[in-house]
Amino acid sequence: MTRTGTTTAHLRRALRREIPSTVGLLADEHDFAAMRQYRTFAFDDHATYLRQVEALLKTLSTQGGHTTVTLFDPEEYAAWCAETGTDPDHPTSRSRFTAHLATTGARVTYTGQPLTTLLPELVDTAVRQATWEYATTVLATAGDCATCGEDIGKAAYERAGRLLLRLLEAAGPGTHHLVCSVQAADDQLLAVLHTHGTTPPEDATGPEFTAVLATGIALAAPGGIVLRTTTPDAPDRLHGWRLTDGTLTPLTEAEVFAAYCTDARTGEPLSPEPGVEYHAGLPLAPDPDDDWPAHH
Repeated sequence: MTRTGTTTAHLRRALRREIPSTVGLLADEHDFAAMRQYRTFAFDDHATYLRQVEALLKTLSTQGGHTTVTLFDPEEYAAWCAETGTDPDHPTSRSRFTAHLATTGARVTYTGQPLTTLLPELVDTAVRQATWEYATTVLATAGDCATCGEDIGKAAYERAGRLLLRLLEAAGPGTHHLVCSVQAADDQLLAVLHTHGTTPPEDATGPEFTAVLATGIALAAPGGIVLRTTTPDAPDRLHGWRLTDGTLTPLTEAEVFAAYCTDARTGEPLSPEPGVEYHAGLPLAPDPDDDWPAHH
């Protein structure tokens, strides 16, 4: 009897390690407050909720299975319940929605990191996914050019890829950190790229950066790119370009300085960063498609 019981328990633990888990997380006070409208939601304050979530994650980790964490959005949950005819005020409904998010939502693998590390990573992943989905939708639905008949989205993505290569070639050796911002409708799209030398990275940040830049090109939306280059035993160098009508124009040194040394929220001046040099945007090598505005 004892031997059989031990074997059964061992088999169950082995099986548990092969079943993945997904935890839906209410990341901020606003989302947490929205869930308190449901009678079956057991928590009264966000801090206690986060402590219990972290304890659950640690327990799942000790069981040896694969655990991912996804953002639980109450508005998206309510819409999903209405669409599927599901009662939102039931734990099973929240569980089913979390399983839905496991295949569609932004998620991060739990590896034992504290919530203070996991939460920013999860939010960043969600923002990147939403940006990617928006950008790819814009490019897929941009239509054909009335002048030349070319697919605008495809052409804009190809142009953005060439512009990225020209930026890195102009920057030269070193470690490069680029940020692209595009004003699209009511949203400010942002993409970040970190790479070494003149070759774009092989991970997802390369296509994401290219897609955001391509969105600005396809929509003829205003935007810009800032580039920070780090090399050994030298100050970091900062450069900037303005995106207008699908074309990158170098900023002046004064414009780059103003962009970095002005608080974007208040407009108040900020002190220059020590060990950093502010430079005008580098001129980019000519490209066959530099007459983009005239053809699209």
